[in-house]
Amino acid sequence: MSTLSQPSDITVLLSRWQSGDEEAQTRLSQLVYDKLHQLAAQCMYRERHNHTLQPTALVNEAFISLSGANVSYQDQLHFFNLAGRIMRRILVDHARARQAAKRGDGYAQLTLTDSIGHSAGPEGIIAIDQAISNLADIDPAKAEILELQFFAGLTTLQIARLYGVSSKTIERSSKLAKAFLHQAL
Repeated sequence: MSTLSQPSDITVLLSRWQSGDEEAQTRLSQLVYDKLHQLAAQCMYRERHNHTLQPTALVNEAFISLSGANVSYQDQLHFFNLAGRIMRRILVDHARARQAAKRGDGYAQLTLTDSIGHSAGPEGIIAIDQAISNLADIDPAKAEILELQFFAGLTTLQIARLYGVSSKTIERSSKLAKAFLHQAL
């Protein structure tokens, strides 16, 4: 993760933005837009080469959704968690539309790593989305950790800092969550 401003800076800007401060929105967008673009580029790197959705389009769509969301952002974790969920939704919706256009293409074999598998294709993204949704029904915290890893592109250490726990705690939760996903996939 590129160095962001202090978490408290982002939290303060989120609060000021929620209160209608246009300058705070501008400053916040400057702080987080590059990070969101980097995350979108990582997501798109794993997609096929002729993908119609580009990183800039993905981050713009996500940022528009974040800007228009009627949500009280609690802190940086909440903001990036929501950003990851929105990017996940955009990619899944795009994959579903693509899959609907070419039904019967078969299933792709998935490998689960620290990010969405390279060339997972629309079927893979949809399968991962469904597995994370199933995990969320059982253990929302572990599903959230996977979303932050896979869709927001955060490392174990970054997630630990956001949650205020040790990286070992996040590693254990992540291993259990990945085991669930491996079983589901």
